[in-house]
Amino acid sequence: MRIEHVALWAKDIERLRSFYETYFQASAGPRYVNERKQFTSYFLSFASGARLELMTVPHLVAANGDTRAPPTGYAHLALSVGSQEAVDALAERFRRDGHPVIDGPRRTGDGYYECVVLDPEGNRLEITV
Repeated sequence: MRIEHVALWAKDIERLRSFYETYFQASAGPRYVNERKQFTSYFLSFASGARLELMTVPHLVAANGDTRAPPTGYAHLALSVGSQEAVDALAERFRRDGHPVIDGPRRTGDGYYECVVLDPEGNRLEITV
């Protein structure tokens, strides 16, 4: 068994599509629209074969945005960039481009080297080796 894809609800899927294309070389498939359900989505593919679906509907409710206390449900998406140097470089790029780096880069207690950033809609991303 393998996980086929992970999906995110988002207010602005165009902005998120661009973010994941820019920083993680994701490749977006065609935009899907279901007029009857007022649903729109993209599937993003990564070089590893992993896929991320970005979904939106007009009546979507935003999360509360409090990053101090973790919400229930999915915690984060971890993306491997291949080396400690690549983690450091991407963290610096996020800072330069104005995206919040909320932790690290650092070595975690369980041995990962990572930084934690927020995508444009506040979803936590662990950038790791």
